[in-house]
Amino acid sequence: MNYSILIYGEDSAFDRLPEAEQQSVMRGHHALQEALAKRGLFATAKLMPSTSAVTINTIAEPGQDALVTDGPFAETKERFLGFYSAQFKDLEEAIHYASYLASPYARIEVRPIGWAGGVLAPEN
Repeated sequence: MNYSILIYGEDSAFDRLPEAEQQSVMRGHHALQEALAKRGLFATAKLMPSTSAVTINTIAEPGQDALVTDGPFAETKERFLGFYSAQFKDLEEAIHYASYLASPYARIEVRPIGWAGGVLAPEN
């Protein structure tokens, strides 16, 4: 089954960490990427800061344009920062790999996903 490993934390908290702490966090990411690459295909993405985002609000009336506002709607310091996606035999295996990312600087969520189509490719 496909699972996503979702990463939540405070925007720019990583940038404020001392260099040694940044390297420690990145070791977890590099170890996970290496382990997933040995298993096969996987996807990962780092989201840009929420200040670069816009929120598209639902349309109230037919024919009405959607309202687009700056930033995310959620009133919280914690933001969705990025994700990994790969096939795992079960939730326990997905949790095992997600544990590579354990740190005091982010919360990790593991969630099964159903593929809805499309193909992702890196920018050239």
